[in-house]
Amino acid sequence: MKIPSTASPCSSGRIRRASAAVAALVMALVVSTGPLAAQTNPPADAAATAPAVVYLVRHAERAEDGTSDPPISEEGQARARLVSRMLSDAGITRAHSTDYRRTRATAAPLAEAIAATVEHYDGSDLDGLAARLRAAGGRHLVVGHGNTTPALVTVLGGDPGAPVDESEYDRLYILTLTGDGASTVLLRFGVPAPR
Repeated sequence: MKIPSTASPCSSGRIRRASAAVAALVMALVVSTGPLAAQTNPPADAAATAPAVVYLVRHAERAEDGTSDPPISEEGQARARLVSRMLSDAGITRAHSTDYRRTRATAAPLAEAIAATVEHYDGSDLDGLAARLRAAGGRHLVVGHGNTTPALVTVLGGDPGAPVDESEYDRLYILTLTGDGASTVLLRFGVPAPR
């Protein structure tokens, strides 16, 4: 799988090397879970036997419009398309988002690519969402917010790392749910957050 770089021509070599490292890690995760055919066309009982895998991102960059429910910006649209390209071969069958324009728009490109409807969840009921994800099994994309995404990682038994900065849109968590906990991989993708 090739992950396109969103770095501008004047970006440093560090960003290009980081993009290559992210591509290698995502590919290693996809390859380590079995043949691609098994991921995209699992047997009917595969969800019951395989651990659930949840991919979590914060919504992409907002286009501030003076409302409490702004859309995503052009940068955000590019990031949403990148999420779709990165995860289109990961065997995801369901996409979830809160019911805000920015989260729905971030989930939309992948949902369209996998012919799924974006399922809405209540960001104030993360325990309920976690229970549904565990019960469903399979592979899911969950799009949330700077506060709900790391909180959901914690509820699922993973390690959210440091708090998400207001200007940070480049985290991708990959949680493999195991028993009552989860193994956590945190990757960075696309244009990096200012540090």
